[in-house]
Amino acid sequence: MRTISLKRINAFKESLIAEEKAQATINKYTKDVMYFNKWLLDKKLDKNNVLKYKDYLIKKYSVSSVNVILSSLNNFFDYMEWYDLKVKNIKIQKRIFSLKENELTKSEYERLLIEANKKKNKQLYLLIQTICSTGIRVSEISYITIDVVNTGIAYIDCKGKKRQVFLPQRLCQMLKEYVEIKKIKSGPIFITKNGKPLDRSNIWSSMKRLCKNAKVLENKVYPHNLRHLFARTYYSFQKDIVRLADILGHSSVNTTRIYTMESGETHRKQIQELGLLK
Repeated sequence: MRTISLKRINAFKESLIAEEKAQATINKYTKDVMYFNKWLLDKKLDKNNVLKYKDYLIKKYSVSSVNVILSSLNNFFDYMEWYDLKVKNIKIQKRIFSLKENELTKSEYERLLIEANKKKNKQLYLLIQTICSTGIRVSEISYITIDVVNTGIAYIDCKGKKRQVFLPQRLCQMLKEYVEIKKIKSGPIFITKNGKPLDRSNIWSSMKRLCKNAKVLENKVYPHNLRHLFARTYYSFQKDIVRLADILGHSSVNTTRIYTMESGETHRKQIQELGLLK
């Protein structure tokens, strides 16, 4: 009889490490398998119960979340050679427009900067601009060091991919002035009072505190949305999605297309300006 044991989950984890999967991916895959095993309890491990679990997930989570969990399980079933247990992902109609209520605009971005400046939070003021003017991930902010500011080029190694990120000259100048004031001599620029690099939660909570006075909806304000704003702005000027994919560190241009989506309202304005109605 087939069973999912801790020994088998650990062996699966070791195989993922050997494949050089990202740590976040390894954690996600193993956690999803453990949750499935907990749901399974004394039920028989067969295709029928895997499909029941799929139905259970559909009632509880969004379609995209369900597909991620199913991907984790299918990877485990592949590893165990239980190919008959694999289930299909839920088909999602391709979305060609972003949701306007989630899209951070340039004017909203500028209001956040004004508010950070009013609060005299120079670190946050520069941090927001660093992410938005380079398109880096919030997890990559530790790569912005004294040496990088002096050369204007960051060499980033993330998710098994290495890439160069160029910093605008104006940004480098602002960061040089900041490190001089803060007397930072080496290493990462964006650090806590204890000298440790800022983490995602530090940055997230600091950005959220700007929302009310900046009159920007909280659901729009988080570090990754700055990356999306960079992508849309870059693409609107350059129209080079392949180069943009390289800059963002994407393996697939299809991922980059999600970043460059415009809202349906923007599309409406564009077609109204085509001059095809009399």
